[in-house]
Amino acid sequence: MNIAWKEIRKNKVRFMILGSIIFLVSLLTFIISGLANGLSQDNAALINNLPNGQFYMTKDAEGSYNLSRIDQSIQHRVLSEQKNAVAFSMQMGFIIDDANKQRSVTFFTSTHSNIFENVKKGEIILDSSLKNEGIRIGDTLTNNQFRGKFIVKAFVNQKKFSHAPVAFINMDDYKEIFGAKDMQLLYIPGADSDQKFAGLQTLSKKRFLNTIPSYKAEQMSLSMIVLFLVVISGLLFAIFFYMMNVQKIGLYGILKAIGLKTSTLFKMMWTQMIIITFIALALSAVLSQVFNLIAPKGMPFHLTTETTILLSLVFIVIGFLGATLSGFQIKKIEPMQAIQQGEM
Repeated sequence: MNIAWKEIRKNKVRFMILGSIIFLVSLLTFIISGLANGLSQDNAALINNLPNGQFYMTKDAEGSYNLSRIDQSIQHRVLSEQKNAVAFSMQMGFIIDDANKQRSVTFFTSTHSNIFENVKKGEIILDSSLKNEGIRIGDTLTNNQFRGKFIVKAFVNQKKFSHAPVAFINMDDYKEIFGAKDMQLLYIPGADSDQKFAGLQTLSKKRFLNTIPSYKAEQMSLSMIVLFLVVISGLLFAIFFYMMNVQKIGLYGILKAIGLKTSTLFKMMWTQMIIITFIALALSAVLSQVFNLIAPKGMPFHLTTETTILLSLVFIVIGFLGATLSGFQIKKIEPMQAIQQGEM
């Protein structure tokens, strides 16, 4: 520990450069991870926040919930057999406020349940993001396909789908707008994949999320960026310590000659890696959490403490592997040969 710390103090500029790069890479990784989580919430918070369970759509829909139509006899049977089951439908549409301004929403309706909002005919419950656009409880909203008017009864948090705020409406009002008689999906919380029904395709929550247009593409792109940044950080450690070890071959030869074990030299290198990584990650984690607090309300950014800790552990493991790979040359050093090479 003392040797490792003394070397850091002696070569502080080199280690500061490495620490600065790790700090910037980890900060960028945290921010992109926060954006990925934020976009996930913005795209599918309605589904993301549901407990684990199984979704069911018709097999001939081929994985597209928009094309799914659950036969009413099947729906009735499932709802009667499964106490917590719920049938629901959703479609993109728009609402018109008192100022005649259109706002895109995802209309949502379901059978009575404790999972989704239960709405009376002529009422509407909206995602709270529409508060920022000037809509208030008691306002009257309309739709070109709806003969009546909607009265805003309440707002709910974190209810978005396909990057649009969700509008919960009564089943009869939904059928009038879209002319749909059958519900699109069935959902059974806590169910497993073994629970199947004739004519229906079973989807876990993760698989169902991937049926949402743009969701899979967004998450895959951002996850690949995060992965590449983590790999780059490992390569940086490997290259940095490899160059340091090449320059210290003579020193390592002397240390081995006086009886210092190879394992001790590895421990010195690991200690340096942990010190640099810990300082860099601590700074980037604090800054990313501050950014999480001050990010504009309209920005889809959501970085949890759990995600920050998990990514930090990944960085430490990758840094350890990178430093270890670069240190295998230490094991091959022969004291006399290294001393002679260091004198040249």
